[in-house]
Amino acid sequence: MKKKVTPLIEYFSEATTACLVTMVQGNLLSLTVGHLIIASQTGIFAGILSSFVIIFAKIERKEIIAILLGLSTAIVDFYMHPAMFGSFATEAIITGLAAAILSYLVATLIGLFSKKVAS
Repeated sequence: MKKKVTPLIEYFSEATTACLVTMVQGNLLSLTVGHLIIASQTGIFAGILSSFVIIFAKIERKEIIAILLGLSTAIVDFYMHPAMFGSFATEAIITGLAAAILSYLVATLIGLFSKKVAS
């Protein structure tokens, strides 16, 4: 069970963070509870969607996982709220890219830390 819940929490966190930062265009001082609620909703649905696909397809490569999380985050973000900047899909695309990059970086750091602890 832990093996299935831990990735869900990770994907939720990465998608939520990407959405939150993108919504306020990097200006963290303008964050509101409203932004956090919308970003959390996006994170929950993107995390569940990504977890479902990754677990049932038995995907283990961090590159593929990052791409899947990015795609699901972009799709969910597009349908969760209207774009705050750019065209109708610009924010969703940037949010998806941010989630993918964040996912890849976190997976890489976890891998490096695991190797360091093991040796």
